[in-house]
Amino acid sequence: MSAATGIRVVLFDLDDTLMAHTRAVDLAIARAQLVAGGDFGADDPAVVQARWRELEEHHYARYLSGELDYLGQRVHRARDLHAPYGMHLDDEAALAWFADYLHGYRDNWTLFDDVLPALDALETAIDGVRFGIITNGDLAFQTDKLERIALWQRLGLHSGHGQLIASGALGVTKPDPAIFAAAAAAFEAPAAACAYLGDRVRTDAVGAHEAGMLGIWLDRGADRNETTSESHVDLPAGVPRIRSLRELPALLAP
Repeated sequence: MSAATGIRVVLFDLDDTLMAHTRAVDLAIARAQLVAGGDFGADDPAVVQARWRELEEHHYARYLSGELDYLGQRVHRARDLHAPYGMHLDDEAALAWFADYLHGYRDNWTLFDDVLPALDALETAIDGVRFGIITNGDLAFQTDKLERIALWQRLGLHSGHGQLIASGALGVTKPDPAIFAAAAAAFEAPAAACAYLGDRVRTDAVGAHEAGMLGIWLDRGADRNETTSESHVDLPAGVPRIRSLRELPALLAP
């Protein structure tokens, strides 16, 4: 049975919702260890990957709050990752390491395998549906992701039929209601006509719900990033939880 009626705009988070961000990060860190060798290279990859995820969450939040600039959060993440091994990186060395890390990260950008089938099914289920992205990220960097994983055109972002709302350009971050309101306004649609789905409970699902949209939590189970999922937060009434994007068309169909 449908969870809502009148939905005509379906909005998504990007990282760990459509794109397998954590998987790409873990592979890039494994590559960085292999290249580096030494104590850093010899450490347990699972331990290093877990620490990197925590550093990403901590310092990226500092960037989103305005405490650090975009390059500054990269410097702090790289520096703190290497410090336990007696490696003290200055700003230039930290940015150089991060640039090399990004090669491995970009090389492993992929969609989850349920994304394209779900988009096709949504277009069948909801006549005239439009798609968009709301992301807490840098506009240029997230645009590059969408182009490389072949979603830029698939979502209609190239033509304006779809919309990309990035906090880096807007100056407001999820779960602030203003970023969800900006997305609805970009589609000239009321919030109640929009569904928004993401992998974080508070930031995505509850934030959208409190902004008047149908907020949905995507709990990917084994692919869930426990550092970022906010799974300890209770889902309020009216906020569904799904395990796969394949469940979305039935949830939203009129």
